[in-house]
Amino acid sequence: MKKLVAVILTGAMVLMAGCGSAPKNPVNTLNDLEGKRIGVQLKTTGDSYATDIKDADVQRFNKGYDAILALRAGEIDAVMLDDAPANVFVKEFGDIKILEEAYADEEYGIAVSKDNPELLQEINEALDKLQAEGVIDQIVKAWIEDGETISAYDGQTKASYAGGTLLMVTNAEFPPYEDRSGDGTIVGIDVDIMKAICDELDMKLQVEHTSFDSLIASVQRGTADVAMAAMTITDERLEQVNFSNVYMSAKQVIIVRSK
Repeated sequence: MKKLVAVILTGAMVLMAGCGSAPKNPVNTLNDLEGKRIGVQLKTTGDSYATDIKDADVQRFNKGYDAILALRAGEIDAVMLDDAPANVFVKEFGDIKILEEAYADEEYGIAVSKDNPELLQEINEALDKLQAEGVIDQIVKAWIEDGETISAYDGQTKASYAGGTLLMVTNAEFPPYEDRSGDGTIVGIDVDIMKAICDELDMKLQVEHTSFDSLIASVQRGTADVAMAAMTITDERLEQVNFSNVYMSAKQVIIVRSK
């Protein structure tokens, strides 16, 4: 009988534990971040910003998605992330929100080896042309405002390319900039923009996934031609690689639980 009672009590305790909810949101303004547990994606600018916050317990994740799950579970107090993927996650989950005040403004560029200034110049010329023609704006609008999930650019249809192949490395964990479609193909804003650039250069685009903290190293080693992954241009990164002209501006925001 005692064993039966013990089993029942144990089962009840497990059930009650499973019915628990995440603690109340402790972060309502940027000033509340001091001393809090902040989730970031490893080696991103969010990682750098959060590290500078006084007494913050910075918890690093390989994927922004994993940081969001930890936030929802109450394991951390906030997530620092770029605004476009932050909006994607808020739409997916109804129990998180973005603070009204952005943490920082950022500008994205395409990383190119310092040993390849010719490619950098060609990419900049193509970017200037595509921006003047409104192609970049059309791609960004389709993904961010119109809900595109596969492709916002019709191109890369030639059987052969005089310029050969351009290998772009990215981190396909950052929708809508880069993600995977149902068949595993890497898609997103950055992929579509680079497709358009490659069409201008008469090159075939090849896209490969790697961890975010390996992107710049891949370009430095010459195992990739470019890295493009909603990558903010920073002084630290400019010491390692060159960056193209800015192709998009964004904001670093704070995601918290809704309640």
